[in-house]
Amino acid sequence: MFRKSFIKFFFVAAIAAFGSISALAQSSPVSGTVEVVNADGSRAPVAGATIECFRTDIKASQPAAKTNAKGQFSFAGLQLGWTFVLSVSGPGIAPNYMPNVRGGQEKILITVYPGDGSKMPEDEVRKAVTTKSTGTSATTQPQNTDEMKKAQADFEAKKKEVEEKNKKASTANEVTTRSIKEGKEAMDAKNYDVAIIKYQEGYAADPDFVGSAPIFLLNKGIAHTQRAVETHNASVKTSDATEKVAAAGKVRQDLLDAAEGYLKAINIQKKAPSADISDRANFEAVRINLLRASIDAFKRAVETERVDPTIIDIAKTLIPEYMTVETESARKVAVSLVLPDMYRIQGDSENAIAGYKQMLETSPDNPDALVGAGLSLVNLGFINDDKAKLQEGANYLQKFVSVAPDTHKLKVSAADSIKYLKEQNITPVKSTAPKKKP
Repeated sequence: MFRKSFIKFFFVAAIAAFGSISALAQSSPVSGTVEVVNADGSRAPVAGATIECFRTDIKASQPAAKTNAKGQFSFAGLQLGWTFVLSVSGPGIAPNYMPNVRGGQEKILITVYPGDGSKMPEDEVRKAVTTKSTGTSATTQPQNTDEMKKAQADFEAKKKEVEEKNKKASTANEVTTRSIKEGKEAMDAKNYDVAIIKYQEGYAADPDFVGSAPIFLLNKGIAHTQRAVETHNASVKTSDATEKVAAAGKVRQDLLDAAEGYLKAINIQKKAPSADISDRANFEAVRINLLRASIDAFKRAVETERVDPTIIDIAKTLIPEYMTVETESARKVAVSLVLPDMYRIQGDSENAIAGYKQMLETSPDNPDALVGAGLSLVNLGFINDDKAKLQEGANYLQKFVSVAPDTHKLKVSAADSIKYLKEQNITPVKSTAPKKKP
């Protein structure tokens, strides 16, 4: 779940060569070892370094050699009497070279320092050999070049940077571990105030890390939603008007905070580097849970009739994403009504009507869509003094009353609306709701 901290050392080559020359053969082997000098002064063999061998009097080269696990390398044989240059590169090694190498040199020690892992082109190696004479003797250890000194300075800066990141990651891990435990304890005790604080602390410890941030935002959002439900239920039981108004504001804000957290978490997942996604199955599971939790927050906003305009904008983004992961048709139908219901509660009758009618195209007897369309049309009809809208709304309401169970929470309101419309000389007729598409 949490970030793993580690340090990658980068090396720069500084080469020292010693050896003996045999004059008994036309060619002799050349061998040696590559060692890294760590920041604390300790030495260790370097595996996987590439050693290229170029003849200096003409443009010719030998097959490259690789260091083994012990940092050792060798060339089977270099012609005696010729001079070569060794070019060193490899993982974490800054490019460098060793001039004046001759056949028969053995037990060469190549000391390397931190670098960037790049490779020095052959032409640059040859040019450097021509322009620099320091360290040309096979028995003389060459001095550090300016590039090597710069690489060492870069290494020290990089080391400090990584150490600071590691320290920060260690602190973040401590905070997130503690926040998970304390947040869960608070949730189990239904102390949503404390749970929200703890989950926020866990999220803030590493707010961009996909391995933890979305999970903390998910848990925090659930705590906000549960607190909203608790606040709403308590407000229903009180007769104090001031308390009811204050509770309504708290419910609306909690549900909005939950929705905003879910959207933020989804966006963190979308922007996450692939390297941070260590468990794809868990990543997808968190995404699905985020989308489902967001739908719950939207439904609670409808049920409590505490719909903030901003939560509608979030719903317009997350509901389509939820539809791509939901497989049960019944749940999809129910969620399809959430946005029209939000529009209706907000008083945006035109968008509400469009949403309900879209549902009725495929489910002409859906009671929730019928009553939602009817109430919205009636509301718009009265606002605009539009009798055609009032008539259409009355027709939808009449059909709703005929198909809805008596337990439907809006059946009484619909019946009262029909009665009032009749008093205004608007008599409902059999519904002409769109027929179901084949």
